[in-house]
Amino acid sequence: MIRIPEPVPAPPESGWRYERRTPSLPESFRTVNISRTGPWWRKALAFAGPGYMVAVGYMDPGNWATDIAGGAQFGYTLLSVILISNILAMVLQSLTVKLGVVTGRDLAQACRDHYSRPVSFILWILCEIAIIATDLAEVIGSAIALNLLFGIPLVWGVIITAIDVLLILLLQHKGFRWLEAFVIALVAVIGLCFAVEMALARPEIAALVEGLIPSTEIVTNPVMLYIAIGILGATVMPHNLYLHSAIVQVRHMGDEPDDKRETIKYATIDSTVALFFAFLINAAILILSAATFHGTGYEHVADIHDAHELLAPLLGTTMASILFAVALLASGQNSTVTGTLAGQIVMEGFLDIRLPAWLRRLITRLLAILPAAVVTAVYGERGTGALLILSQVVLSLQLSFAVIPLVMFTSNRAKMGEFVNGPLLKGVAWAMAVVIAGLNVWLLVMTVAEWLA
Repeated sequence: MIRIPEPVPAPPESGWRYERRTPSLPESFRTVNISRTGPWWRKALAFAGPGYMVAVGYMDPGNWATDIAGGAQFGYTLLSVILISNILAMVLQSLTVKLGVVTGRDLAQACRDHYSRPVSFILWILCEIAIIATDLAEVIGSAIALNLLFGIPLVWGVIITAIDVLLILLLQHKGFRWLEAFVIALVAVIGLCFAVEMALARPEIAALVEGLIPSTEIVTNPVMLYIAIGILGATVMPHNLYLHSAIVQVRHMGDEPDDKRETIKYATIDSTVALFFAFLINAAILILSAATFHGTGYEHVADIHDAHELLAPLLGTTMASILFAVALLASGQNSTVTGTLAGQIVMEGFLDIRLPAWLRRLITRLLAILPAAVVTAVYGERGTGALLILSQVVLSLQLSFAVIPLVMFTSNRAKMGEFVNGPLLKGVAWAMAVVIAGLNVWLLVMTVAEWLA
């Protein structure tokens, strides 16, 4: 049954229009209690988990096409773009940690309690579109992987991905730590697959290190700039900002300022370490493409299917193609799990709607599966490639509608108290918001121009 309670006005000095109501993810809220005593490494391990659930969004199938294209065409040059993108992501995710821990609200709830109902409703619609776009990329990536590994037709692969709804229910019923463990295990599978791929590809170490240093050619070469902006646009995912601000509240150390400060510190360590692993995996995709395709006559490889087919003959073993497909399946499935969870958080946070858990997740998944199934049935492999590109453009459009409120809320002293962003962090955060908005708008303009050409 749907229930939308009337909001309760908050005191003006609080900085919020409405009081906080139901906690984020109520079935998991503060279910992991952490002792304030004990060695630092034990606390760090206790906080490990949410950061990895966020990190999977930075290595999802939507990133693969841009990384493959960048490595094939320009070698290791765009490694610096992946590095910069991840540094931006680390800062933004640290702000989501602070927002969730200090205010007790996830980003969706914060928007609901700050903006008027019409504005909040518009932000919810935009966010739902971004969630669907994210899910499209994950669903299509999983379907492509199932097709590559087992020959399952793409349309059936899309439908099979609905099983993750049952998987989330099962794991979350056993405890949120089980869900985190599942995600971390799949991240480990992806990392192991690419570690073996790196050993098979034998990249040039000197050129690899040089690629980590930004080059002026990235700005002066229009084609390289297009792919670079694509990497930036696909890296910082708007749904991760909503997701992280909610799941960080699964842990609980206490409500005193010192407790919150400790929680912010260890939760930020968790996300920063996890995003460093995401950087390594994203970089590995580009490095594999650069070492295998660049300078070999296959510079224009930009399709996941083509990359999979060419890896075996170029590296001399079928294991290369199999590991590539296994990593893609793990990436797609991991991302669908966290994407579906983000959909639940967004719907509950913006609308304060209470639905049965299985129904919430089924609605979220069907919104992604239906368009993906129709496109794959009608247009096949060519259609899925176009849909992947479209999903990234939609995400680029929506990103600023998540980043700007996040920076605004965490820079507001009335809302954050002593935890408000300092002058330096505030300046850096606003600069990042402006740069991200500008780059994503430019990506959209170039994409539309390419389609119209």
